[in-house]
Amino acid sequence: MRERVQQGLDSLRRQNGLYLASPSNTYHYIWIRDNCYISLSKLGKDDSEYEQIYHRILDIWRKYEWKLAFHADHQPEAVYQYIHPRYTADTLEEIHEPWGNAQNDAIGIFLYGLGLGLRHHRRMLRDDVDVRIVRLLIRYLKTLAFWCNADNGMWEEEVELHASSIGACVAGLLAIKPFFEIEIDMIRDGMIALWRILPHESATHDCDLAQLSLVYPYRLLPGDMASEIVRRVEQNLLRDRGVIRYAGDRYYADSGREAEWCMGLPWLGLCHATLGNQDEARRYLEWTERVMTPDVRIPELYLSAQGVPNENTPLGWAHALYLILHDLLR
Repeated sequence: MRERVQQGLDSLRRQNGLYLASPSNTYHYIWIRDNCYISLSKLGKDDSEYEQIYHRILDIWRKYEWKLAFHADHQPEAVYQYIHPRYTADTLEEIHEPWGNAQNDAIGIFLYGLGLGLRHHRRMLRDDVDVRIVRLLIRYLKTLAFWCNADNGMWEEEVELHASSIGACVAGLLAIKPFFEIEIDMIRDGMIALWRILPHESATHDCDLAQLSLVYPYRLLPGDMASEIVRRVEQNLLRDRGVIRYAGDRYYADSGREAEWCMGLPWLGLCHATLGNQDEARRYLEWTERVMTPDVRIPELYLSAQGVPNENTPLGWAHALYLILHDLLR
């Protein structure tokens, strides 16, 4: 089973070393966030693929260093001016069609993964240019005032303050703090803003699948609050074939019922493993296996009423979460 899931993930890897979100026409792009989550399934391996993912992302930002340098000191005034979270699959160029480009969590998880690699003594930074890019990203988050900057969030939708976006930035800054100069006020202001929103995700989302990121991978919350976040997701969003993103989600809604996202199952398993609930973690691992397609692929989601997966199959992010959980419990 594990080998087949790994093959599904490997099928999404491009020659440039980055991963498509999915082979479908809809998702035939390179997302920063997806690649950083996928990288977490590579960290314990003996090869260099973990750091290669970050090197390729740094290469993208080298190309757009002029943009980083400008917005490190000038707050974006329009969504297209934000550091883009999504790029073309082959040329790694910005996508110019209208999109929810204000996604602060994509910067946060990149910094988090970079810091994680540095702590594991990986060669994450190749030269002074890479170091300069990271310093620009830090300044960018400060200029944004991410703790009070409304963004499109993980789901690229409503512009509002998202707990998951603020948490990603805080976690990213904490992860690289041993290696870069970070103003402690940025972290403090981020934590204050986060606790003002919790246990909610935003003003319009009382409970959201994206909040699981605060438990895994970021491990940002004390045990009681982390357990409360997991409990709320299970109580309000868990369904037969996955986890709905939030109540009232219209993306692939089927007969008025929210789509069931498969990656929510291994994600909940990883949260339970983080909290020390190994039996629950194993239950979610087995549950994930039951929602795989006959050819052992994990879809993005199932349409609730019809019970069929959408075309974004396999979803790289979902495969990676399953692999991390599987290896953690072996």
